[in-house]
Amino acid sequence: MKSAIQNTILETYTKLSDILSSFSQEEINIVPFEGSWTGGQTVQHIILACSGLTQLFAGKTEKSSREPDENVKQLDAIFLDFNTKYQSPENIKPAFIEYDKNTLLASIKKIQTDLFEAAETYDLTLICLEAKIPGFENFTIYEWLHFAIVHTQRHTQQLKSIHEHIIK
Repeated sequence: MKSAIQNTILETYTKLSDILSSFSQEEINIVPFEGSWTGGQTVQHIILACSGLTQLFAGKTEKSSREPDENVKQLDAIFLDFNTKYQSPENIKPAFIEYDKNTLLASIKKIQTDLFEAAETYDLTLICLEAKIPGFENFTIYEWLHFAIVHTQRHTQQLKSIHEHIIK
């Protein structure tokens, strides 16, 4: 369980870094079409959503009486459905500012390292009590890691589309 999720973390964040690296510094701040985020905003949204997770794992937790991956299928159904658009919660909405590509890349690398180490360190079956995603019960650490992965995969796909749109 631990090594499988660690491999997926590495794969997911490497893909994100590779796509982000294919943007020039200028391209990262171009709005590809009306109503879209820039590449920089898209990556910043991932950073806002995923960078505090390890503090959550270190916070209040409790033993679980359910399967540690019970919510995984539902998370996949939501985040890997690329045809459905969602509104971002305000607290993880990126500012419309100029983003620096190298700063974004460094933040992604830190999230990758933090999540990878968390998967190694923590009991993935524990339930985190200090945060929830609307519509779900409290997640296990495993489910939070899975959330970070599928949320990042969703927006990596979006980043790919933004890049294709810009370089046309």
